[in-house]
Amino acid sequence: MAKLDERIGFIGGGNMAFAIGSGLVRCGIVKASQVVVSGPHIENLQRWRDLGADTSDDNNLVLEHTDIVFICVKPHMLAPCAAQLKFKHVPSAKDANKLIVSVLAGTTLQTLEEQFAFMQNSGLKVIRTMPNTSMQVGEGCTVYTGNARVTHHDLEKIHLMLNALGLAQQVPETMIDAVTGVAGCGPAFVYTIIEALADGAVKQGVPRQMALQFAAQTLLGAAKTVLMTGKHPAVLRDEVCSPGGSTIVGVHELEKGNLRATLINAVEKSCQRSAELGKK
Repeated sequence: MAKLDERIGFIGGGNMAFAIGSGLVRCGIVKASQVVVSGPHIENLQRWRDLGADTSDDNNLVLEHTDIVFICVKPHMLAPCAAQLKFKHVPSAKDANKLIVSVLAGTTLQTLEEQFAFMQNSGLKVIRTMPNTSMQVGEGCTVYTGNARVTHHDLEKIHLMLNALGLAQQVPETMIDAVTGVAGCGPAFVYTIIEALADGAVKQGVPRQMALQFAAQTLLGAAKTVLMTGKHPAVLRDEVCSPGGSTIVGVHELEKGNLRATLINAVEKSCQRSAELGKK
């Protein structure tokens, strides 16, 4: 697998940042010594130090000394974070090649360009992404897009990084909020389904740990079957549902409980919320 020589920075060291950073180190795209992370509370960055990364409570240190900078703060913290960076930033020729990569839900390329306008003299390169935390186990799902200054080579580097952690695809920016509801928020929906399946098994007498393992493995196997066979989920479901069998009875209960409509609504509401977050 190809490797990167660039230094990778993370402004904000929370769960999403760690999923990306630890994933990149684990798969060998970068060494831990190439990673620099900042956060307001240095004591909360211990897992990064355990990984072998450098840590700091100074966001500007990350901006100044790395080549690809992931912005991983909460959306409502972008403006104060950018204002702090503007106050400390010393313009440099290196800014022209620096990549600013956002993982902020709902935050548009235009907003990012405005917040980092203090770097515009060098031609700001901004990439907007929507990843998910499954990156930490190499099974992430990420969409990304870049502004007008981002080159094909820049996008290739970002694709190399994100695709090494699962599935990555470049899309028009108009599609990113729509994908958020299924890819960005989807893991939480699936965890809820796994828990519910396990609870059902426990109710029937299966030990809790075994129930969780079986529920998780069942979803993993079903997902792989969809991806590897290319068959529509409805076709695969019909293959499992024997006439008058136990599976079709269970599927009937799911339909009575409006599972399908509930999931569609969950995706829709999550997409709407993502767009709202970008307007605050």
